[in-house]
Amino acid sequence: MTTITQVLAGHAPSPTTSAAEVEAKAAKAPVLVVLDDDPTGTQPVAGLPVLTRWTEADLAWALEQQVPAVYVLTNTRSLDPAEAAQRNREVARSARAAAAAAGVEVTFVSRGDSTLRGHFPLETDTLVEEVAADVTTASGSTVAGHQVDAVLLVPAFPDAGRVTVDGVHYWVTDGEAVPVGETEFAKDATFGYSSSDLRDWVAEVTQGRYAAADVLNVDLRTIREGGPEAVAEVLEQATGGLPVAVDAVTEEDLRVVALGVLLAQEHGHTFVHRVGPTFVRALIGLEPPAPLDPETVYGAEGGAATGGLVVIGSHVALTTRQLADLRASDVEQEVVELEVPLVLDPAQSQAHVADVVARVKKGLQSGTVVLHTSRTLVRVEDGAKSLDISRTVSAALVGVVRTVVDEGVGGEAGTAGPRFVIAKGGITSSDTATEGLGMSRAMVRGPMLPGIVSLWQPMDGPGLGTPYVVFAGNVGNDDSLTHVVRTLSEGATR
Repeated sequence: MTTITQVLAGHAPSPTTSAAEVEAKAAKAPVLVVLDDDPTGTQPVAGLPVLTRWTEADLAWALEQQVPAVYVLTNTRSLDPAEAAQRNREVARSARAAAAAAGVEVTFVSRGDSTLRGHFPLETDTLVEEVAADVTTASGSTVAGHQVDAVLLVPAFPDAGRVTVDGVHYWVTDGEAVPVGETEFAKDATFGYSSSDLRDWVAEVTQGRYAAADVLNVDLRTIREGGPEAVAEVLEQATGGLPVAVDAVTEEDLRVVALGVLLAQEHGHTFVHRVGPTFVRALIGLEPPAPLDPETVYGAEGGAATGGLVVIGSHVALTTRQLADLRASDVEQEVVELEVPLVLDPAQSQAHVADVVARVKKGLQSGTVVLHTSRTLVRVEDGAKSLDISRTVSAALVGVVRTVVDEGVGGEAGTAGPRFVIAKGGITSSDTATEGLGMSRAMVRGPMLPGIVSLWQPMDGPGLGTPYVVFAGNVGNDDSLTHVVRTLSEGATR
């Protein structure tokens, strides 16, 4: 076993750079447009808008909020490569057009998984191309493009134990540092890989387009001993969209990198970022938001008298353990299982889903309902077919949510819906937001647990006003889900 202490042996201690230092430097920086490939990228932030549509008007609304970053939920991790590229292209064009109309500059952030799953290099390649292209606004004016110098790879997510040291990305649990290529996430049916060193990983996933030796590395020594100026010096060596692997173990490491990025931008260099969730917070100089409590979520009047709805689609081992912990807890709950084999059987799917809807409505009248997919994962070797199965199951799951939200717990439009909705898993969270709650615009209220579980306030759609919690499948401890459900179940009712 290798410990994180052993990995860090010989390195200087973490810097003491504050969020305020970055915030002051970032005040005149371009607005970050964060293309989030599943909804969990908002976990470390608060007070920022998130879109599930990306028309020029939607981006204009987000930019009108006068915030340092806006999130666009693309959900591209659930799409095939062609669809993912097209969606990135659409967002980039709408964002650049809206920014030009608003008289602001934007920088693109491609938010991927901190365990390296997702469409890389496809998504950043698309953004690099779009930044270089001219774009026409709704009013008919033309915005000229410009070249991107580097693509920064910053997958570190210290809140959840994902860190990068000397180019190697680790999953840290209870002090044990496991190279990410040796974890279950590297065996993903669609986005699997074998390398843990980010330089080797780039060579692997680009199929040799970039050699590992050509990938620059902003290493921990540069960050902790050289500071922002040394970071900027490394970044300014990159041209032509070259990937740059970035180390980080703490939030303070990320802040030093952020200052280096801002300095290099002042010197005329342009970047696209491929990051885990935390770097956006560091790059805008945001302090880690305090976890929300029931009074903050619901206000003095409290939430609805109905129970909350917990929707679980993720199949990773941690989610299964969290589900078991919730079921064994003292939280009053009705457990309803959506059986995947029945959903995939055209002869049985409709009747099964209707039965699940009825059981969920009945359960919500007296307490919280835990709606989960059957735990036996249907495995196929073909990555595209695996995605198709995931989408089919997710469509059935969120179809249940939408029916309950539309019809109310009492079965009639206008009657009370769930007190809250929690979605567990990336695809599940995205589809529950867009299809289940019908939201296109929301505000990120903040975390339910420090840095890893995010609550949104829908600004439109039939789920307007329903507190919605985005809960990734691979974060937290075994009791994290139980903690969030219990917290949202507390407080007065109206």
